[in-house]
Amino acid sequence: MAWTATTLGEICDRVGGIIQTGPFGSQLHQSDYSEDGVPVVMPKDIIEGRIVKDGIACVTPEHVERLSRHKLKPGDIVYGRRGDIGRQALIRKQQAGWICGTGCLRLSLGDSVIDPIFLHYYLRKPDTIGWIANQAIGATMPNLNTSILRSVPIRFPPHPIQRKISSILSAYDDLIENNLRRIKILEEMAQNLYREWFVKFRFPGHQHTRFTDSPQGRIPEGWEVKLLGNLADQIRDGVNPDSVDPETPYFGLEHLPRESITLADWGFASEVHSTKLLFKKGDILFGKIRPYFHKVGVAPLKGVCSSDTIVIRPKSTDCFGLVLGCTSSAEFVEHATATSQGTKMPRANWDVLVKYQVPMPCQPFLGQFNEFMYDIVNQLHNFVFRNQTLRRTRDLLLPRLISGEVDVSELDISVSEEVDD
Repeated sequence: MAWTATTLGEICDRVGGIIQTGPFGSQLHQSDYSEDGVPVVMPKDIIEGRIVKDGIACVTPEHVERLSRHKLKPGDIVYGRRGDIGRQALIRKQQAGWICGTGCLRLSLGDSVIDPIFLHYYLRKPDTIGWIANQAIGATMPNLNTSILRSVPIRFPPHPIQRKISSILSAYDDLIENNLRRIKILEEMAQNLYREWFVKFRFPGHQHTRFTDSPQGRIPEGWEVKLLGNLADQIRDGVNPDSVDPETPYFGLEHLPRESITLADWGFASEVHSTKLLFKKGDILFGKIRPYFHKVGVAPLKGVCSSDTIVIRPKSTDCFGLVLGCTSSAEFVEHATATSQGTKMPRANWDVLVKYQVPMPCQPFLGQFNEFMYDIVNQLHNFVFRNQTLRRTRDLLLPRLISGEVDVSELDISVSEEVDD
Protein backbone atom coordinates (compact mmCIF):
# COMPACT_ATOMS: atom_id res chain seq x y z
CA MET A 1 0.00 0.00 0.00
CA ALA A 2 1.70 3.21 -1.21
CA TRP A 3 1.82 6.32 0.96
CA THR A 4 2.34 9.74 -0.63
CA ALA A 5 4.97 12.14 0.73
CA THR A 6 4.53 15.84 -0.05
CA THR A 7 3.89 19.18 1.69
CA LEU A 8 0.75 21.11 2.56
CA GLY A 9 1.74 23.77 0.04
CA GLU A 10 2.00 21.25 -2.80
CA ILE A 11 -1.44 19.86 -1.95
CA CYS A 12 -2.83 23.39 -1.78
CA ASP A 13 -1.46 24.25 -5.24
CA ARG A 14 -2.70 20.97 -6.73
CA VAL A 15 -6.31 21.35 -5.55
CA GLY A 16 -6.58 25.15 -5.61
CA GLY A 17 -6.79 25.29 -1.84
CA ILE A 18 -6.26 28.16 0.58
CA ILE A 19 -3.66 28.74 3.27
CA GLN A 20 -4.15 32.28 4.54
CA THR A 21 -4.03 34.46 7.65
CA GLY A 22 -7.14 35.78 9.33
CA PRO A 23 -8.09 39.46 9.06
CA PHE A 24 -5.62 41.96 10.48
CA GLY A 25 -6.55 44.43 13.19
CA SER A 26 -7.09 47.12 10.58
CA GLN A 27 -9.79 44.94 9.00
CA LEU A 28 -11.53 43.85 12.20
CA HIS A 29 -11.73 46.41 14.98
CA GLN A 30 -12.66 45.84 18.60
CA SER A 31 -15.75 47.98 18.05
CA ASP A 32 -16.97 45.52 15.40
CA TYR A 33 -17.55 42.76 17.95
CA SER A 34 -20.88 42.09 19.60
CA GLU A 35 -22.50 39.49 21.86
CA ASP A 36 -24.68 38.17 19.03
CA GLY A 37 -24.10 37.54 15.35
CA VAL A 38 -21.62 35.42 13.40
CA PRO A 39 -18.91 33.84 15.62
CA VAL A 40 -15.27 34.82 15.01
CA VAL A 41 -12.77 32.08 15.89
CA MET A 42 -9.75 33.22 17.92
CA PRO A 43 -6.91 31.05 19.30
CA LYS A 44 -8.46 31.18 22.79
CA ASP A 45 -11.60 29.48 21.42
CA ILE A 46 -9.65 26.40 20.25
CA ILE A 47 -9.59 23.70 22.94
CA GLU A 48 -8.44 20.13 22.30
CA GLY A 49 -9.01 20.28 18.56
CA ARG A 50 -12.52 21.74 18.82
CA ILE A 51 -13.97 25.23 18.96
CA VAL A 52 -15.65 26.10 22.25
CA LYS A 53 -18.49 28.53 21.60
CA ASP A 54 -18.89 29.73 25.20
CA GLY A 55 -17.49 33.25 25.34
CA ILE A 56 -16.71 33.44 21.63
CA ALA A 57 -16.80 36.93 20.07
CA CYS A 58 -19.24 37.69 17.24
CA VAL A 59 -19.70 40.26 14.50
CA THR A 60 -23.03 41.50 13.24
CA PRO A 61 -24.12 40.60 9.66
CA GLU A 62 -23.17 44.00 8.23
CA HIS A 63 -19.50 43.25 8.97
CA VAL A 64 -19.58 39.75 7.48
CA GLU A 65 -19.69 40.80 3.82
CA ARG A 66 -16.33 42.57 3.92
CA LEU A 67 -14.89 39.54 5.77
CA SER A 68 -16.27 37.04 3.23
CA ARG A 69 -12.82 35.77 2.19
CA HIS A 70 -12.32 34.65 5.80
CA LYS A 71 -15.55 32.64 6.00
CA LEU A 72 -15.03 29.06 7.14
CA LYS A 73 -16.54 25.94 5.63
CA PRO A 74 -16.77 22.33 6.83
CA GLY A 75 -13.41 20.57 6.59
CA ASP A 76 -11.37 23.76 7.00
CA ILE A 77 -8.75 23.83 9.73
CA VAL A 78 -8.21 26.93 11.87
CA TYR A 79 -4.70 27.18 13.27
CA GLY A 80 -3.60 29.53 16.05
CA ARG A 81 -0.53 31.37 14.78
CA ARG A 82 0.81 32.88 17.98
CA GLY A 83 1.94 31.37 21.28
CA ASP A 84 0.67 27.82 21.78
CA ILE A 85 2.02 26.05 18.70
CA GLY A 86 -0.17 23.16 17.62
CA ARG A 87 -3.50 24.69 18.64
CA GLN A 88 -5.84 23.95 15.76
CA ALA A 89 -9.44 22.89 15.19
CA LEU A 90 -11.44 21.19 12.47
CA ILE A 91 -14.50 23.13 11.28
CA ARG A 92 -17.71 21.09 11.46
CA LYS A 93 -20.95 21.47 9.50
CA GLN A 94 -22.68 23.57 12.16
CA GLN A 95 -19.77 26.06 12.10
CA ALA A 96 -20.03 26.82 8.38
CA GLY A 97 -20.05 30.57 7.76
CA TRP A 98 -18.12 31.44 10.90
CA ILE A 99 -15.16 33.78 10.49
CA CYS A 100 -11.46 32.95 10.83
CA GLY A 101 -10.36 35.60 13.28
CA THR A 102 -7.29 37.69 13.91
CA GLY A 103 -4.42 35.60 15.25
CA CYS A 104 -5.42 32.51 13.25
CA LEU A 105 -4.50 30.82 9.99
CA ARG A 106 -6.99 29.05 7.74
CA LEU A 107 -6.31 25.83 5.83
CA SER A 108 -8.90 24.94 3.20
CA LEU A 109 -7.68 22.04 1.06
CA GLY A 110 -10.91 20.23 0.21
CA ASP A 111 -10.99 16.44 0.42
CA SER A 112 -10.05 15.29 -3.09
CA VAL A 113 -6.48 14.44 -2.04
CA ILE A 114 -6.49 14.35 1.74
CA ASP A 115 -9.34 13.71 4.12
CA PRO A 116 -9.81 16.81 6.36
CA ILE A 117 -10.21 14.71 9.49
CA PHE A 118 -7.03 12.75 8.69
CA LEU A 119 -5.19 16.06 8.18
CA HIS A 120 -6.58 17.37 11.47
CA TYR A 121 -5.12 14.39 13.32
CA TYR A 122 -1.88 14.51 11.33
CA LEU A 123 -1.36 18.07 12.56
CA ARG A 124 -1.92 16.83 16.13
CA LYS A 125 0.87 14.24 15.81
CA PRO A 126 3.69 15.12 18.25
CA ASP A 127 6.34 14.91 15.50
CA THR A 128 4.36 17.34 13.36
CA ILE A 129 3.81 19.79 16.21
CA GLY A 130 7.53 19.59 17.02
CA TRP A 131 8.50 20.27 13.39
CA ILE A 132 6.21 23.32 13.20
CA ALA A 133 7.45 24.61 16.57
CA ASN A 134 11.04 24.44 15.33
CA GLN A 135 10.11 26.61 12.34
CA ALA A 136 8.16 29.18 14.37
CA ILE A 137 9.51 32.72 14.46
CA GLY A 138 10.25 34.39 17.81
CA ALA A 139 11.55 33.11 21.13
CA THR A 140 9.18 34.49 23.77
CA MET A 141 6.06 34.40 21.55
CA PRO A 142 6.45 31.90 18.69
CA ASN A 143 4.67 32.97 15.51
CA LEU A 144 3.54 30.99 12.48
CA ASN A 145 2.91 32.23 8.97
CA THR A 146 1.56 30.81 5.73
CA SER A 147 5.06 29.93 4.47
CA ILE A 148 5.71 27.70 7.48
CA LEU A 149 2.39 25.88 7.09
CA ARG A 150 2.94 25.45 3.36
CA SER A 151 6.28 23.79 4.14
CA VAL A 152 4.83 21.23 6.59
CA PRO A 153 5.85 17.77 5.32
CA ILE A 154 2.98 15.30 5.16
CA ARG A 155 2.71 11.63 4.34
CA PHE A 156 -0.63 9.97 3.75
CA PRO A 157 -2.17 6.72 2.44
CA PRO A 158 -5.00 6.31 -0.10
CA HIS A 159 -8.34 7.91 0.76
CA PRO A 160 -10.09 4.76 2.07
CA ILE A 161 -7.27 4.15 4.55
CA GLN A 162 -7.25 7.79 5.60
CA ARG A 163 -10.95 7.58 6.43
CA LYS A 164 -10.53 4.38 8.43
CA ILE A 165 -7.82 6.02 10.51
CA SER A 166 -9.98 9.14 10.92
CA SER A 167 -12.94 7.05 12.07
CA ILE A 168 -10.91 5.23 14.73
CA LEU A 169 -9.50 8.43 16.23
CA SER A 170 -12.80 10.31 15.90
CA ALA A 171 -14.55 7.63 17.92
CA TYR A 172 -12.40 8.50 20.93
CA ASP A 173 -12.98 12.23 20.53
CA ASP A 174 -16.73 11.69 20.14
CA LEU A 175 -16.84 9.77 23.43
CA ILE A 176 -14.85 12.51 25.14
CA GLU A 177 -17.18 15.16 23.72
CA ASN A 178 -20.27 13.24 24.88
CA ASN A 179 -18.82 13.05 28.39
CA LEU A 180 -18.12 16.79 28.35
CA ARG A 181 -21.74 17.44 27.39
CA ARG A 182 -22.90 15.25 30.27
CA ILE A 183 -20.63 17.17 32.63
CA LYS A 184 -22.18 20.44 31.53
CA ILE A 185 -25.71 19.09 32.03
CA LEU A 186 -24.87 17.81 35.52
CA GLU A 187 -23.33 21.13 36.51
CA GLU A 188 -26.39 23.01 35.30
CA MET A 189 -28.61 20.66 37.31
CA ALA A 190 -26.60 21.32 40.49
CA GLN A 191 -26.55 25.07 39.91
CA ASN A 192 -30.26 25.27 39.14
CA LEU A 193 -31.28 23.20 42.15
CA TYR A 194 -29.20 25.37 44.50
CA ARG A 195 -30.78 28.53 43.11
CA GLU A 196 -34.29 27.09 43.30
CA TRP A 197 -33.96 25.86 46.88
CA PHE A 198 -31.64 28.36 48.54
CA VAL A 199 -32.02 31.60 46.55
CA LYS A 200 -35.64 31.50 45.39
CA PHE A 201 -36.78 29.14 48.20
CA ARG A 202 -38.77 27.05 45.73
CA PHE A 203 -38.11 23.66 47.32
CA PRO A 204 -40.64 20.79 47.39
CA GLY A 205 -43.68 21.90 49.37
CA HIS A 206 -42.68 25.57 49.52
CA GLN A 207 -46.25 26.56 48.63
CA HIS A 208 -47.41 25.33 52.05
CA THR A 209 -44.45 26.69 54.04
CA ARG A 210 -44.67 29.72 56.29
CA PHE A 211 -41.87 32.30 56.12
CA THR A 212 -40.33 34.29 58.92
CA ASP A 213 -37.98 37.27 59.23
CA SER A 214 -34.23 36.75 59.56
CA PRO A 215 -31.01 38.80 59.21
CA GLN A 216 -30.98 37.68 55.57
CA GLY A 217 -34.61 38.61 54.96
CA ARG A 218 -37.60 36.30 54.76
CA ILE A 219 -36.67 32.61 55.05
CA PRO A 220 -38.76 29.44 55.45
CA GLU A 221 -39.91 28.69 58.96
CA GLY A 222 -37.59 26.17 60.62
CA TRP A 223 -34.57 27.29 58.60
CA GLU A 224 -31.60 29.14 60.08
CA VAL A 225 -29.16 31.73 58.81
CA LYS A 226 -25.61 30.50 59.31
CA LEU A 227 -22.31 32.18 58.60
CA LEU A 228 -20.09 30.38 56.09
CA GLY A 229 -17.45 30.18 58.83
CA ASN A 230 -19.88 28.05 60.88
CA LEU A 231 -20.09 25.54 58.03
CA ALA A 232 -16.58 25.41 56.55
CA ASP A 233 -12.92 26.03 57.32
CA GLN A 234 -10.06 27.39 55.30
CA ILE A 235 -7.28 24.78 55.19
CA ARG A 236 -3.78 26.23 55.14
CA ASP A 237 -1.48 23.20 55.24
CA GLY A 238 1.63 24.58 53.54
CA VAL A 239 4.15 22.22 51.99
CA ASN A 240 7.32 22.40 49.93
CA PRO A 241 6.72 20.51 46.65
CA ASP A 242 10.19 18.93 46.96
CA SER A 243 8.99 17.09 50.08
CA VAL A 244 6.14 15.23 48.35
CA ASP A 245 6.04 12.60 45.61
CA PRO A 246 6.94 14.30 42.29
CA GLU A 247 3.83 12.70 40.75
CA THR A 248 1.54 14.37 43.28
CA PRO A 249 -1.22 16.22 41.37
CA TYR A 250 -0.78 20.00 41.32
CA PHE A 251 -3.61 22.47 40.66
CA GLY A 252 -2.52 25.97 39.69
CA LEU A 253 -4.99 28.74 38.93
CA GLU A 254 -4.47 27.90 35.25
CA HIS A 255 -6.00 24.48 35.91
CA LEU A 256 -9.20 25.87 37.42
CA PRO A 257 -11.81 26.46 34.70
CA ARG A 258 -14.20 29.40 34.80
CA GLU A 259 -17.76 28.76 36.01
CA SER A 260 -17.27 25.01 36.30
CA ILE A 261 -16.95 22.89 39.44
CA THR A 262 -15.30 20.09 37.44
CA LEU A 263 -11.50 20.07 37.76
CA ALA A 264 -10.38 17.90 34.87
CA ASP A 265 -6.82 19.11 34.28
CA TRP A 266 -3.78 19.33 36.52
CA GLY A 267 0.00 19.26 36.57
CA PHE A 268 2.43 17.61 38.98
CA ALA A 269 4.45 18.68 42.01
CA SER A 270 7.67 18.12 40.07
CA GLU A 271 6.79 21.14 37.90
CA VAL A 272 6.64 23.69 40.75
CA HIS A 273 9.00 24.90 43.44
CA SER A 274 7.56 27.48 45.86
CA THR A 275 5.42 26.61 48.89
CA LYS A 276 2.02 25.17 48.03
CA LEU A 277 -1.08 24.07 49.93
CA LEU A 278 -2.14 20.50 50.62
CA PHE A 279 -5.74 19.51 49.94
CA LYS A 280 -7.83 16.34 50.16
CA LYS A 281 -10.20 14.76 47.68
CA GLY A 282 -13.54 16.56 47.99
CA ASP A 283 -12.09 19.87 49.18
CA ILE A 284 -13.36 22.95 47.38
CA LEU A 285 -10.68 25.01 45.63
CA PHE A 286 -11.50 28.71 45.23
CA GLY A 287 -9.23 30.89 43.09
CA LYS A 288 -8.79 34.01 45.20
CA ILE A 289 -6.90 36.17 42.68
CA ARG A 290 -9.38 38.12 40.56
CA PRO A 291 -12.34 36.23 42.01
CA TYR A 292 -14.58 37.59 39.24
CA PHE A 293 -13.01 34.89 37.04
CA HIS A 294 -15.30 32.51 39.01
CA LYS A 295 -12.81 29.67 39.44
CA VAL A 296 -14.34 27.26 41.95
CA GLY A 297 -14.17 23.47 41.77
CA VAL A 298 -14.17 20.23 43.74
CA ALA A 299 -10.89 18.33 43.94
CA PRO A 300 -11.29 14.88 42.31
CA LEU A 301 -8.23 13.57 44.21
CA LYS A 302 -5.75 14.74 46.83
CA GLY A 303 -2.76 16.87 45.94
CA VAL A 304 -1.21 20.33 46.24
CA CYS A 305 -2.43 23.64 44.90
CA SER A 306 -1.33 27.21 44.39
CA SER A 307 -1.13 29.39 47.49
CA ASP A 308 -3.38 31.78 45.55
CA THR A 309 -6.17 29.28 46.14
CA ILE A 310 -8.49 29.13 49.14
CA VAL A 311 -8.88 25.50 50.20
CA ILE A 312 -12.38 25.19 51.68
CA ARG A 313 -13.35 22.13 53.70
CA PRO A 314 -16.87 21.65 55.11
CA LYS A 315 -16.87 21.10 58.87
CA SER A 316 -19.28 18.20 58.38
CA THR A 317 -20.01 15.90 55.46
CA ASP A 318 -23.67 16.77 56.01
CA CYS A 319 -22.91 20.34 54.86
CA PHE A 320 -20.84 19.47 51.78
CA GLY A 321 -23.63 20.12 49.26
CA LEU A 322 -24.69 23.37 50.87
CA VAL A 323 -21.11 24.70 51.08
CA LEU A 324 -20.37 23.73 47.48
CA GLY A 325 -23.63 25.21 46.20
CA CYS A 326 -22.99 28.42 48.08
CA THR A 327 -19.29 28.98 47.24
CA SER A 328 -19.79 28.16 43.55
CA SER A 329 -22.87 30.39 43.17
CA ALA A 330 -22.84 33.62 41.20
CA GLU A 331 -24.02 35.51 44.29
CA PHE A 332 -21.09 34.33 46.42
CA VAL A 333 -18.55 35.06 43.67
CA GLU A 334 -20.00 38.55 43.30
CA HIS A 335 -19.64 39.05 47.06
CA ALA A 336 -16.05 37.76 46.98
CA THR A 337 -15.32 40.20 44.16
CA ALA A 338 -16.96 43.16 45.86
CA THR A 339 -15.03 42.55 49.09
CA SER A 340 -11.69 41.66 47.46
CA GLN A 341 -8.58 43.67 48.31
CA GLY A 342 -6.22 45.27 45.81
CA THR A 343 -6.68 47.19 42.58
CA LYS A 344 -4.54 45.62 39.87
CA MET A 345 -4.62 42.12 41.34
CA PRO A 346 -7.67 41.94 43.67
CA ARG A 347 -7.72 39.00 46.08
CA ALA A 348 -10.64 37.47 47.91
CA ASN A 349 -10.31 37.59 51.70
CA TRP A 350 -11.38 34.52 53.67
CA ASP A 351 -11.64 36.56 56.88
CA VAL A 352 -14.43 38.49 55.15
CA LEU A 353 -16.01 35.52 53.36
CA VAL A 354 -16.54 33.60 56.62
CA LYS A 355 -19.22 36.18 57.48
CA TYR A 356 -21.24 35.42 54.35
CA GLN A 357 -24.78 34.47 55.35
CA VAL A 358 -26.04 31.08 54.23
CA PRO A 359 -29.65 29.89 54.61
CA MET A 360 -29.53 26.44 56.22
CA PRO A 361 -32.62 24.25 55.87
CA CYS A 362 -34.03 21.84 58.34
CA GLN A 363 -34.13 18.13 57.66
CA PRO A 364 -35.02 16.37 55.43
CA PHE A 365 -34.18 19.12 52.92
CA LEU A 366 -30.53 19.43 53.95
CA GLY A 367 -30.00 15.69 53.64
CA GLN A 368 -31.80 15.47 50.30
CA PHE A 369 -29.79 18.32 48.80
CA ASN A 370 -26.52 16.93 50.18
CA GLU A 371 -27.22 13.50 48.70
CA PHE A 372 -28.02 15.08 45.35
CA MET A 373 -24.79 17.10 45.31
CA TYR A 374 -22.65 14.13 46.35
CA ASP A 375 -24.17 12.09 43.54
CA ILE A 376 -23.54 14.88 41.01
CA VAL A 377 -19.91 15.31 42.09
CA ASN A 378 -19.25 11.56 41.97
CA GLN A 379 -20.60 11.41 38.43
CA LEU A 380 -18.53 14.43 37.41
CA HIS A 381 -15.36 12.84 38.73
CA ASN A 382 -16.16 9.55 36.99
CA PHE A 383 -16.44 11.39 33.68
CA VAL A 384 -13.14 13.18 34.35
CA PHE A 385 -11.28 9.91 34.81
CA ARG A 386 -13.04 8.24 31.88
CA ASN A 387 -11.95 11.10 29.63
CA GLN A 388 -8.40 10.85 30.88
CA THR A 389 -8.33 7.17 29.93
CA LEU A 390 -9.82 7.92 26.52
CA ARG A 391 -7.26 10.66 25.87
CA ARG A 392 -4.34 8.45 26.88
CA THR A 393 -5.51 5.66 24.59
CA ARG A 394 -6.14 8.04 21.68
CA ASP A 395 -2.76 9.73 22.14
CA LEU A 396 -0.99 6.36 22.14
CA LEU A 397 -2.79 5.27 18.99
CA LEU A 398 -2.58 8.54 17.07
CA PRO A 399 1.11 8.53 16.03
CA ARG A 400 1.05 4.81 15.27
CA LEU A 401 -2.03 5.09 13.06
CA ILE A 402 -1.05 8.33 11.33
CA SER A 403 2.44 7.00 10.52
CA GLY A 404 1.15 3.69 9.17
CA GLU A 405 2.84 1.65 11.91
CA VAL A 406 -0.56 0.07 12.59
CA ASP A 407 -2.11 -1.35 9.42
CA VAL A 408 -5.87 -0.78 9.23
CA SER A 409 -6.39 -1.85 5.62
CA GLU A 410 -8.05 -5.15 6.59
CA LEU A 411 -10.23 -3.72 9.33
CA ASP A 412 -13.97 -3.59 8.68
CA ILE A 413 -14.68 -0.04 9.83
CA SER A 414 -17.70 2.12 9.08
CA VAL A 415 -16.51 5.49 7.82
CA SER A 416 -18.29 8.83 7.52
CA GLU A 417 -18.17 10.75 4.27
CA GLU A 418 -18.83 14.12 5.93
CA VAL A 419 -17.40 16.35 8.64
CA ASP A 420 -20.32 16.13 11.06
CA ASP A 421 -20.96 17.67 14.46
